[in-house]
Amino acid sequence: MKKIAIVFTLVLGLAAGPAAGAAAKAKIAQEKQLVLDWLGRTETVEKFGKISDAIWEYAELGLQEFQSSKLLADTLEAAGFTVERGLAGMPTCFVASFGSGKPVIGLLGEFDALPMISQKGRVPKKDPVIEGAPGHGCGHNAMCTAAVAAAIAVKEAMVAHGIKGTIKVFGSPAEEIVASRPYMIRAGLFEGVDAVIDNHSSSGFGTDYGVGGNALFSTIFTFKGKTAHAAGAPWVGRSALDAVEIMDVATNYLREHLPLSQRMHYVILEGGEAPNVVPDKASVWYYVRSTDEGLEDMYRRVVDCAKAGALAAGVELASMRVVSAIHQRHANKAAAELFQKNIELVGMPAWSEEEQAFSKALQKELGAEEKGMPVKVDKLEAPSGMFVGGGSSDVGDVTLIAPTATIGFPGSVPGSIGHHWSAVACFYGSTTWKGLNAGAKAIAASAIDLLTKPEELAKLRKEFEEYSKIHPYKPFLPADATPPNDLNKELMDRYRAALEKALAEK
Repeated sequence: MKKIAIVFTLVLGLAAGPAAGAAAKAKIAQEKQLVLDWLGRTETVEKFGKISDAIWEYAELGLQEFQSSKLLADTLEAAGFTVERGLAGMPTCFVASFGSGKPVIGLLGEFDALPMISQKGRVPKKDPVIEGAPGHGCGHNAMCTAAVAAAIAVKEAMVAHGIKGTIKVFGSPAEEIVASRPYMIRAGLFEGVDAVIDNHSSSGFGTDYGVGGNALFSTIFTFKGKTAHAAGAPWVGRSALDAVEIMDVATNYLREHLPLSQRMHYVILEGGEAPNVVPDKASVWYYVRSTDEGLEDMYRRVVDCAKAGALAAGVELASMRVVSAIHQRHANKAAAELFQKNIELVGMPAWSEEEQAFSKALQKELGAEEKGMPVKVDKLEAPSGMFVGGGSSDVGDVTLIAPTATIGFPGSVPGSIGHHWSAVACFYGSTTWKGLNAGAKAIAASAIDLLTKPEELAKLRKEFEEYSKIHPYKPFLPADATPPNDLNKELMDRYRAALEKALAEK
């Protein structure tokens, strides 16, 4: 940790250079300069860098992020925010608020890890901390941290300059299983929010607008049959596992008839405990992905495959537990244009020789182009109009209830693979510290604009209100769905003690 602090002391001036230069030309407002200066302090960079690293080390799966959520909420509370915890039926969900009245600007933040991808930080070859344990392969350790840093910086400017309004941080658990924002919206947590600034880790520094990603149904199908001696009297039994396998065969035949953009993946969660006993219970977890327009029809076809599996195996389809159901992202163009100006104001961090050396070593290991870290921010480009599928995020539902766009901040090595050990290696240490700090500056500067320039907020709201007439929000999440607080508990319990021991021995 001391080594990282020394690196920052040496290069911090360079990292802050683009913002300082741009500020001089643009003669930016005092309020905005305050947040940039506050976030640019060495002690600020180190404080939030250490928070990010701590969350990386906790490596907590969705809805098991007890240490991560507490650290972030406690940090906001200590800075003078009012923090409500355990919201929307989720113990690790929180909302922190400062100020009062309008406008209300929301900042989103995530902090959950992924299973199976444990990896040592800043090591360019596969080398897990704990074999099989979770790891932060999407940079969520840095994301809510960046939002928290930005919010506190904005709070400092609000106090110093008497800025009216409210800044809120939405601590959103379980994004990797897309399972918090629909429940948070249903609980009314976003009511009254005028605009939302999302953020995500990236290998670049930029934003975008338009429709992107896939809508998704996440469902666990459970079948119930009858046990029997698998050799002595198999005719007495009815195999629940047979139903799962028949369902999976049926959905794989269904793939032939799906549009290019649609996606379907599954894992068998339970299939019996011994080969010589016919399993009376089996379950399979499906992700069904499509466009907003095509999702419900595709999901109905997958449900038909489940029913067919049960019918063919002579068992009962006991339950269909919808874990989550979400929309595509509908990012606001006016928000993206505003965010882009602040991204250009902040500029790309200055990377050290050691950081570039690590980047190129990782790129070499992965067979990617050995070009190191990027040196320029991304340009804001119009959507291509082509849609070929891709991932999903429950931020999509937020984009349909308030004008929202995402600031992607740097830290990941270009060529590293998301949800993979190579990404876990990136999201620890100095490049992540610099990247989340740059992201926090862009978030905070954009929040200041929205709080102090009514005309900018009006642009976002006008676009959003017009768009909402054509795309009104209708939740995909069934009314009887409940947060899957237990889903990752057993898996997290398997590794938590070992991860804590490894951290204690560092």
